[in-house]
Amino acid sequence: MKIITTIALSATFLMANSLMDDAKNAGLVPIPSSKTELLKLIDNPKNHITDAKVKLGEKLYMDPRLSKSELISCNTCHNLMEGGDDGVGAATGHKWRHNPHHLNSPTVYNAVFFSSQFWDGRAKDLEAQAQGPTLAHPEMAATKEHIVQVVKSMPEYVKEFKVAYGDNIKITFEKITDTIGNFERTLITPAPYDEFLNGYKEAMTPKQKEGLKTFIQIGCASCHNGVALGGEMGAFNVTATYKYMNVGDFKGDKNGMVKVPTLRNITQTAPYFHNGKVWSLKDAIKEMGRIQLGRKISDKEAQSINDFLQSLTGKKPNLSMPMLPASTAITPKPNLD
Repeated sequence: MKIITTIALSATFLMANSLMDDAKNAGLVPIPSSKTELLKLIDNPKNHITDAKVKLGEKLYMDPRLSKSELISCNTCHNLMEGGDDGVGAATGHKWRHNPHHLNSPTVYNAVFFSSQFWDGRAKDLEAQAQGPTLAHPEMAATKEHIVQVVKSMPEYVKEFKVAYGDNIKITFEKITDTIGNFERTLITPAPYDEFLNGYKEAMTPKQKEGLKTFIQIGCASCHNGVALGGEMGAFNVTATYKYMNVGDFKGDKNGMVKVPTLRNITQTAPYFHNGKVWSLKDAIKEMGRIQLGRKISDKEAQSINDFLQSLTGKKPNLSMPMLPASTAITPKPNLD
């Protein structure tokens, strides 16, 4: 009996090692377990992460007064209490207007691992991305001047900028959005999948491991790879046309390329696709097989991949609601028009 048990354990060990090798050969990369290695991935050499910047950036991220109406914050569309998105089909902003292209809000969790930001990849990093929604009319609808005035009107914010950047800091729109981006760089969610690829063989369940094998064999990892399992620009409608392509007018970048969404925390970020028209994860898996891989994914295969995707639900940062500084007599007033 002891010999049989030993053989069984050895077989399980070899299978786990083989799957790890297959995953790495497919371009799948875990979030590093080493804090030093992780910092190399998430830090911005031009705007190093510090505790003071992150603390201030969190407040700015949560502060709705940066918007024209003073009702909408970054967290409105990228809710950190859930999946880092808003859970609706099209992003909704100022005057409750939907995104004119019917674009879905992507998650901000793990976005630091993306090669570029936005569905069309037009922003090179999180700092640049933070500038877009604050000024966009269908989103926060503010101006650079409004945002700077809001921040500079509150002595507590001014003091915190000096702590974060030094006494001679000039508070500009770009410095404010850089600080928000600095905070967003820390929004990573290591998951059981990462533990598995980092060597802890029991971190994933047998069904999740089998699902990872299916995920690789079917070809999903050809686009969903790297640390983010996505985040790069890729061709869309490769073998067929997405069945809801007529919803919205988004066509991708100038070359027709579209951001490959991350699969991390995918169970918490429905609805799916750029226009948020698919609510079922298994339906999304089948549709991706049809339009990207040219194959019909069976119910069994879809369930297997779905099982694997559960292992990508990660541990979120331990955040607490920051107390924002009080408005003053010179803080700009809300504008609902």
